[in-house]
Amino acid sequence: MNEKGLRNIYVAQYPDFEARKITSFDKDDGQEITSLQFSKDSEWLVFVRGGEHGSNWEYNVGINPTQEPIIPKVEIWKVPFNGGGEQVLSIGDNPKLSPLDNTIAFIKNRQIWSIPLSGEKDSQLFEIKGSTTDFEWSPDGKKLLFSVNRNTHSLIGVYEVGSKAIQYIEPSFSRDGMPKWSPNSEQVAFIRRQGGKGEVHPILEPRHVPWEIWVADVNTSEGELRWKAPETLRGSVPTTHGGFNLNWANDSTLVFLSYQDGWPHMYALNSQSGLPRQLTKGDFMVEHVSLSQDGSYLVFSANTGPEEEDIDRRHICMVQISGGEMELLTKGKGIEAIPIVLSDNDHVAFLSSTAQRPLLPAISRKSSGEIRLIGQNLIPPDFPSIDLVTPKQIKFKTSDGFTVHGQLFEKEGGPEKKPAVLFVHGGPQRQMLLGWHYGDYYSNTYAVNQYLAEMGFVVLSVNFRLGIGYGYEFHKPARTYWQGAEEYIDVKAAGDYLAGLPQVDPKRIGIYGGSYGGYLTALALGKDSKLFAAGVDIHGVHELSSRLQMPEGYEKASDFDKAMTTAWYSSPLAYLETWKSPVLFIHGDDDRNVQFSHTVDLIRRFEEKKMPYEYLIIPDDSHHWMKHSNLVKVNKATVEFLKKQLNPR
Repeated sequence: MNEKGLRNIYVAQYPDFEARKITSFDKDDGQEITSLQFSKDSEWLVFVRGGEHGSNWEYNVGINPTQEPIIPKVEIWKVPFNGGGEQVLSIGDNPKLSPLDNTIAFIKNRQIWSIPLSGEKDSQLFEIKGSTTDFEWSPDGKKLLFSVNRNTHSLIGVYEVGSKAIQYIEPSFSRDGMPKWSPNSEQVAFIRRQGGKGEVHPILEPRHVPWEIWVADVNTSEGELRWKAPETLRGSVPTTHGGFNLNWANDSTLVFLSYQDGWPHMYALNSQSGLPRQLTKGDFMVEHVSLSQDGSYLVFSANTGPEEEDIDRRHICMVQISGGEMELLTKGKGIEAIPIVLSDNDHVAFLSSTAQRPLLPAISRKSSGEIRLIGQNLIPPDFPSIDLVTPKQIKFKTSDGFTVHGQLFEKEGGPEKKPAVLFVHGGPQRQMLLGWHYGDYYSNTYAVNQYLAEMGFVVLSVNFRLGIGYGYEFHKPARTYWQGAEEYIDVKAAGDYLAGLPQVDPKRIGIYGGSYGGYLTALALGKDSKLFAAGVDIHGVHELSSRLQMPEGYEKASDFDKAMTTAWYSSPLAYLETWKSPVLFIHGDDDRNVQFSHTVDLIRRFEEKKMPYEYLIIPDDSHHWMKHSNLVKVNKATVEFLKKQLNPR
């Protein structure tokens, strides 16, 4: 639970599931808690404190937004379930507890180390060339399965604890990853992708990204191809939450996710023979997939339900792996996401929110359907739930035929003409919802949108193409980002939608967004200052042609020069001559998702052209504003700038 920057662990236990805090971290220091897990006997919890695990790079490097004299380390901690004080075990990340004896394996300096839960000295289990990534204990606790990245290729390995021997599983010139043990510890399943660099193809041409599922015998190290994804664009590597979501349901059945029918759905596959069986079907997406304790069914979040608006929500669903119809475990106007099945295979825990209430854990029973919230008393008593609006689902058509969804926030009453703000999310693999979002970054922006509505703005949050939740063609369209930025058509159409509302003053429309939303905000201000009167660009991307490097060898893509030109004209930097609207730039200089240089370089060009701008730099904080007071500072600067420029009354 993050309570104004104080991150602590709470537990709740059957039958009453009352929230109880078991750690005592008392400073807003930006040190996040991740990798939370129980020991085998449930007497201890192990977790990681520190780092920035939402980053694109250096996620396991310490972060120091409070400017401590020494940068805090990323550390593995333990705390008793019954309370009694948390303790540091070691510097490291990604701990995994052995099912045999509570030995903790973890990553340190790209290698696998171990330490007893009792807290004795840590030690490196083995040294291997490359970077070890995915790893897990065998169900019998005698071996470790891992993948090792060697740049041009990746290998799957098994380390036997007793003999200290390493064996490679079906090694090849490919990139093998996401290895999974069978329940009996005798087989391994993994994903195989192409290694190295292939023939040079046109850069702007959409192409299938191939992948395969392999199964290997641990005793012989020999494997065989079990399934190859269809060689279509839809059959490409899935990139929604959990990626392939590969897992063993039992010793003979695998489950995985594929986009092959146009929506991200789950499939079951016999490990020895036969074709996959589709477990979920329909015009909705499956994400946050989790296996029941007995391996008989899956639970997951999905944007489906009996109401038309459910495509812009999340509900908890389940499906039997043996087959049968998918069941909705939750429904209604709330948001339910990220489910986990408890040990009795009946209780399901998940995160729950509404349009007025932020996320809380909840417990449901699939046998009865009853839902109980956990920790309601942790919501501050002065939280303004009754003042928050219920966003409305809106849809509009773009000039090139896409149907775009959004959420409209508006307080009743007010003047005849109101200013408006368009919010553009980041990612871009995201979907904003008709309630409090299940992700922390967008939980915050949802709060900002509510605050702007309370100030008197009409606020529209737009789900532009490249986002999830509306099928493959919406998620993976051609000619977007550096290949043409056609997703901006949706942003422009959303601005026009606001301008066409009778209660909106078309001369007072602003825009704001972070990350990819910062990129689209800058593009909007550069291309359409007549529509967008002001904007806040938060850690946006501004120059895209540098993504394309002149090849070192002889071969060169036939459309390389065209791609370079396209990337430049997809960049906000290409439109400085027509950028007339006021802007506030915000960036943290320890950003590990968007290079800080994007904003530094854009501001220099503004200064060279003597263009006015305002700015806020947050030293030592990252893309996700790890320190709560910095988050508040950014939010306040955003709304105050929009208020000053657009004058809500």
